[in-house]
Amino acid sequence: MPLTLELPDMLAESLLAEASRCGISLQDYAVRVLSASKPATISDGATLVAYWQSQGVTGSRPDVEDSLIEARRIREHAQSRGG
Repeated sequence: MPLTLELPDMLAESLLAEASRCGISLQDYAVRVLSASKPATISDGATLVAYWQSQGVTGSRPDVEDSLIEARRIREHAQSRGG
């Protein structure tokens, strides 16, 4: 179903930049964002991982080689800001 939206310039630019970063069209990115807004029924860890994969979340940060090290870095950064 065709749908046309008028977005504020800043929002449109932000969405376009994120779509470009993900390597997909703005239309595909918008569908992904809107689809992700509906609640998912998560019953266990496997279902959660499958959901993340279906939403394109897993593998979305190829620049992060070790997630444990990255999580530690983020946590330490947050703790040092709270001081």
